[in-house]
Amino acid sequence: MLLAGAASAGAAEMSLTSADIKPGARFADEQVGDAFGCAGANVSPGLSWSGAPKGAKSFAIAVHDPDAPVSGGFWHWLMVDIPADADALAKNAGDPKAGLAPPGAAQARNDAGSRGYFGPCPPSGDKPHHYHIELYALDVDRLDADPDASASVVASKLKLHALAKATLIGLMGR
Repeated sequence: MLLAGAASAGAAEMSLTSADIKPGARFADEQVGDAFGCAGANVSPGLSWSGAPKGAKSFAIAVHDPDAPVSGGFWHWLMVDIPADADALAKNAGDPKAGLAPPGAAQARNDAGSRGYFGPCPPSGDKPHHYHIELYALDVDRLDADPDASASVVASKLKLHALAKATLIGLMGR
């Protein structure tokens, strides 16, 4: 299921796609986390998008598990300050050491405590979780997020500055 929608009336409808994650399908082992009992490769998916609204000054990517057994869900990835002329992220751009993020982009701390991508890893025996990969078109060039802020604080700032959002949902259970 690919969901795309505008955050406000009259905004362009964005779409978000990935060759690595099919809508509504299980994440490949390559994208699964590599801790908490999971043995995936922890490689962020390649993503591409189109249909950004006029006036978008930057983009952000967030990966969130609302099914996680913690209050507010679990934030797996937050990349902000993606330049407005970008229309894709390379596979593994979520690894800060790989140097694949667009120039100027910044990665916030995820709920696993590290900067960058931490792949899906639901509790063993739990029902499959829905992982929301969200693209935000923002009305600011830079989000001006505190690099030590919690993921939920950064996500709140994203929502305050969103012109539009597109969502791709993948599943993971074990």
